[in-house]
Amino acid sequence: MTGRECPLCGGKEGVEFFHQPSVPTNVIVLFDDPTEARAWPRGSLRLLACPACGLVYNADVDPALIEYSARIEETQAFSPHFVAYAEELASHWLERHGLRGRRVLEVGCADAFGTRLVVQEVKRLTAVDFDPVFIADVRKRMDPRWAFACRVHDLLRRPVPGAFDGAYALDVIEHIPKEHEDRFLGNMVRSLTDTGVLILGTPSLHSQTYASGPSKAGHVNCKDAAGLKELLERFFHHAFVFSMNDEVIHTGYYPMAHYLMALACHRRGG
Repeated sequence: MTGRECPLCGGKEGVEFFHQPSVPTNVIVLFDDPTEARAWPRGSLRLLACPACGLVYNADVDPALIEYSARIEETQAFSPHFVAYAEELASHWLERHGLRGRRVLEVGCADAFGTRLVVQEVKRLTAVDFDPVFIADVRKRMDPRWAFACRVHDLLRRPVPGAFDGAYALDVIEHIPKEHEDRFLGNMVRSLTDTGVLILGTPSLHSQTYASGPSKAGHVNCKDAAGLKELLERFFHHAFVFSMNDEVIHTGYYPMAHYLMALACHRRGG
């Protein structure tokens, strides 16, 4: 069976390979009781594969049935398989880029789920966020087995005191208005040693075509691969951009990447 046009390339020959006529339209909403959960709206899941570009998509998706609100809990930290994968990935990147046993800065730590993975592999980790509510929560839940420095800090105002061998910010740069991005990134760079490296992760500009309204409202500065590379090369001699889909980092076609991960090194003026 063929279905409606591909949302990525506009192809009209998508081939159906799976159909489940009744599934919950959202599986990451937190409910107050089981009755409310069981009464959640259901919709049709009809998966088609586009032979032109390879995208797999739900031809029956109905945005009106999907909620995206403060009740959404998207963390995958409850999955032992995902946690094991995240630990392996963090360890691999830290080893590959020489950050094991070094001093590392995380900017925009939010609930600091990923911070606990990184702290096991480095000498010292400092996590900052501009939101005092997040920082208070992180300190309250701090486990002495994975303790790290955590404090309120706004990178738009000044660098983080100290000299860090590496810094990373995941899902942060897209929330920084374009007119402030140089100040934000410049203060991150000034927090590094002369040989420090920087990792940035951000939803791709191409992914925003399919983002929800609330998500788009907060994503004021998404970039494509060329734009992310250009931003980083204002501050570093070398910047390498990778594609990411789900949990897989790869070197595939940038416009099909939902997420971008970039590594920058050899800072200018350093």
